[in-house]
Amino acid sequence: MSKAIQIAVVGSGYVGLVAAVCFAEIGHDVICVDNDERKVAALESGDTLIHEKHLPELLVRYRNNRIRFTTDLGEATRESEAIFIAVGTPQSESGDADLSYVEAVACEIARSLTSYKVIVEKSTVPVYTNEWIRRAIERNGVGRRLFDVVSNPEFLREGTAVEDFLHPDRIVVGADSEAAASLLAAIYAPLTTGAYYQRPDAIRGSCSTAQPPPLLTTSTKSAEIIKHASNAFLALKISFINAVSNLCEVTDANIEQVARGMGLDSRIGPRFLRPGIGYGGSCFPKDVAAFRSVADQLGIDFSLLTEVEKINTQQKKRFLSKVRSALWTLRGKRLGVLGLAFKGETDDIRESPAVDLVEMLLAEGCFITAYDPAAMKRTEEQIAASRHLHYAEDAYAAAVDADALLILTDWKEFVDLDFKRLYTLMRYPIVVDGRNLFDPAEMHDLGFTYISIGRPAVYPTRDVEVATTAGV
Repeated sequence: MSKAIQIAVVGSGYVGLVAAVCFAEIGHDVICVDNDERKVAALESGDTLIHEKHLPELLVRYRNNRIRFTTDLGEATRESEAIFIAVGTPQSESGDADLSYVEAVACEIARSLTSYKVIVEKSTVPVYTNEWIRRAIERNGVGRRLFDVVSNPEFLREGTAVEDFLHPDRIVVGADSEAAASLLAAIYAPLTTGAYYQRPDAIRGSCSTAQPPPLLTTSTKSAEIIKHASNAFLALKISFINAVSNLCEVTDANIEQVARGMGLDSRIGPRFLRPGIGYGGSCFPKDVAAFRSVADQLGIDFSLLTEVEKINTQQKKRFLSKVRSALWTLRGKRLGVLGLAFKGETDDIRESPAVDLVEMLLAEGCFITAYDPAAMKRTEEQIAASRHLHYAEDAYAAAVDADALLILTDWKEFVDLDFKRLYTLMRYPIVVDGRNLFDPAEMHDLGFTYISIGRPAVYPTRDVEVATTAGV
């Protein structure tokens, strides 16, 4: 069994908390640091603070055992061999990543360095951040022999972040010194050697003892670019298929058939070829903007990314137009909204196109009853309930007396909705699906007007409506 390594993780957000718990899961001792005393207290009591599969049980397993929480970064620095920086890098008004939190942590780490440490960028940061961290530490009087700075980008998807950490496509380590690269290799050895997957209690996924994840060692600058380039490319892929879906709508083609035909090409692949209302979340919008901004600063014309952002913004406006075309006018209409998180299986509403659309519909004078399995509390913190906006206890309550039902997030539980029941609850049987969760032919047979993305709309015949009503 690999030797346990003392690790500090600075930041207890999605990346930091998942990394901390997963490092404990593969056998290391972890100190998770956050300057928010309330968050630390909540985590110490067993509250994960975020909706993420496997996280609650792992926190219960390792809390006060292999992982502890503190606000004392100095103590964590002195006690650890590797310090992972996983603080936020929010987008500034100019589109740049705001690195002030990273800088503040680097300076605080410097004040506690008395022996050699490896400082690891885990936050998503632009190229050259490694050099700025090094300079910040040196400016605080720390000699170069006492530290190395490594880039170890994360590739976690919210909703499956724990599985993604433990069963990664690849582990990227950008290190410019052999000592730092060796320590990171030792930290990830339980995964890269396949040892973790031999455990009977290991979380199952795509990797195994026979097929462990590869460790890719690069320069620090290459690792920093890999992360931004990967997210920008995935955002491009989403925007591309959304643009193709708009072409399909104009020509009466079917985007599902087109995407399948494209995805069977091994050079393209099927993933991220699902049309919708646009990408969102804490990564893609911020990372595309930051990657474009870095290119601009370095004199590189990356206007392709500007078009990616433009298509993403337009996709929400096109969906609003779909709702308007289904209802003629919007003012005073009662709408049931299913989904508020930016994607299914998470409670994250950051840059959520669903929340953006709710705000757009409220501005049009609509009355909205919304339901999300996990994200309503966070949404209510951003958009308080009012005379025009109510939050429902379930999907069926959201549909009561609705002029139309809007599907805005691809939660798995929405796929299994009882549409015969929904038909009886709604004022008009109209569904505008921004995630293409349902089959148009089946929706037609159930008596619904069904409008989706990149597929021909279906309208029930009078005979179908009468038959459906009679059969309820």
